[in-house]
Amino acid sequence: MKEPYLIQGGIFSDERGSLKYVNDFTLQRIQRFYTITQSPESGPRAWQGHKTEAKYFYCLKGSFAIRLVKISNWENPENNPEITSFTLSEFKSEILVIPGGYANGIKALEKDSQLLIFSEKTIKEAQDDEQRFEADKWISWKKI
Repeated sequence: MKEPYLIQGGIFSDERGSLKYVNDFTLQRIQRFYTITQSPESGPRAWQGHKTEAKYFYCLKGSFAIRLVKISNWENPENNPEITSFTLSEFKSEILVIPGGYANGIKALEKDSQLLIFSEKTIKEAQDDEQRFEADKWISWKKI
């Protein structure tokens, strides 16, 4: 199973403004995209898992704490799995790749933070692949 990783991009700025890019990211497998706008007081969005679908996260505004859990048994997941942590920020142009086989949780760290998510499956395909878990199943989001 693949591990999560970051695709690095960059930010170019001059007197005209700034340009953010992630040139090594391709849209070949992308079926759809959506955005999430969240503030710290709205709490986490956790946990959503996909057995086979990969997700790609890009922070448009603010910043997000992202936690990932590798799921080896979807019917009976571990109680104390290893938690992989990432922080995405509008000031770093990078895409977090989350392969299938992981559950993810996100929490905004700033008011009105925005996350852009690319998905490899259509809505119908994703519904058949998705599994949700309670927000406090693996961590206390209040400590983040």
